[in-house]
Amino acid sequence: MIKVVRGNPTPEELAAALAVVRARAAAASAVPPGAPTPRDSWSDPSRIAAHGVPRPGPASWTRTYWPS
Repeated sequence: MIKVVRGNPTPEELAAALAVVRARAAAASAVPPGAPTPRDSWSDPSRIAAHGVPRPGPASWTRTYWPS
Protein backbone atom coordinates (compact mmCIF):
# COMPACT_ATOMS: atom_id res chain seq x y z
CA MET A 1 0.00 0.00 0.00
CA ILE A 2 1.29 3.42 -0.90
CA LYS A 3 0.24 6.46 1.05
CA VAL A 4 0.86 10.12 0.18
CA VAL A 5 2.17 11.66 3.38
CA ARG A 6 2.71 15.22 2.29
CA GLY A 7 1.56 17.31 -0.65
CA ASN A 8 -1.23 16.87 -3.15
CA PRO A 9 0.08 15.04 -6.25
CA THR A 10 -1.83 15.13 -9.50
CA PRO A 11 -3.09 11.83 -10.89
CA GLU A 12 -0.30 11.93 -13.50
CA GLU A 13 2.41 12.41 -10.85
CA LEU A 14 0.98 9.61 -8.75
CA ALA A 15 0.81 7.30 -11.79
CA ALA A 16 4.43 8.08 -12.66
CA ALA A 17 5.61 7.36 -9.11
CA LEU A 18 3.64 4.12 -9.04
CA ALA A 19 5.12 3.05 -12.38
CA VAL A 20 8.63 3.52 -11.01
CA VAL A 21 7.87 1.54 -7.86
CA ARG A 22 6.28 -1.30 -9.84
CA ALA A 23 9.18 -1.42 -12.31
CA ARG A 24 11.71 -1.61 -9.47
CA ALA A 25 9.74 -4.38 -7.77
CA ALA A 26 9.49 -6.35 -11.02
CA ALA A 27 13.22 -5.99 -11.67
CA ALA A 28 14.06 -7.15 -8.14
CA SER A 29 11.91 -10.27 -8.38
CA ALA A 30 12.94 -11.26 -11.92
CA VAL A 31 14.64 -14.64 -12.26
CA PRO A 32 17.55 -14.68 -14.72
CA PRO A 33 17.05 -16.98 -17.74
CA GLY A 34 18.52 -20.42 -17.28
CA ALA A 35 18.46 -20.21 -13.49
CA PRO A 36 17.18 -23.34 -11.79
CA THR A 37 13.74 -22.99 -10.30
CA PRO A 38 13.40 -23.88 -6.62
CA ARG A 39 11.67 -27.17 -5.87
CA ASP A 40 8.43 -27.19 -3.98
CA SER A 41 8.74 -28.52 -0.47
CA TRP A 42 5.88 -30.99 -0.91
CA SER A 43 7.93 -32.96 -3.47
CA ASP A 44 11.01 -33.16 -1.24
CA PRO A 45 11.62 -36.81 -0.23
CA SER A 46 13.28 -35.77 3.02
CA ARG A 47 9.94 -34.39 4.19
CA ILE A 48 8.60 -37.92 4.37
CA ALA A 49 11.76 -39.41 5.86
CA ALA A 50 11.87 -36.79 8.61
CA HIS A 51 8.87 -38.37 10.30
CA GLY A 52 9.11 -41.80 11.81
CA VAL A 53 6.90 -44.73 11.04
CA PRO A 54 3.67 -44.65 13.07
CA ARG A 55 3.87 -46.65 16.25
CA PRO A 56 1.45 -49.55 16.55
CA GLY A 57 -1.51 -49.01 18.80
CA PRO A 58 -5.27 -48.65 18.91
CA ALA A 59 -5.29 -45.33 17.01
CA SER A 60 -2.36 -45.97 14.68
CA TRP A 61 -4.62 -46.01 11.63
CA THR A 62 -5.24 -42.27 12.15
CA ARG A 63 -1.52 -41.57 11.69
CA THR A 64 -1.13 -43.39 8.35
CA TYR A 65 -1.67 -40.31 6.18
CA TRP A 66 1.18 -38.38 4.55
CA PRO A 67 2.46 -35.72 6.93
CA SER A 68 1.78 -32.13 5.95
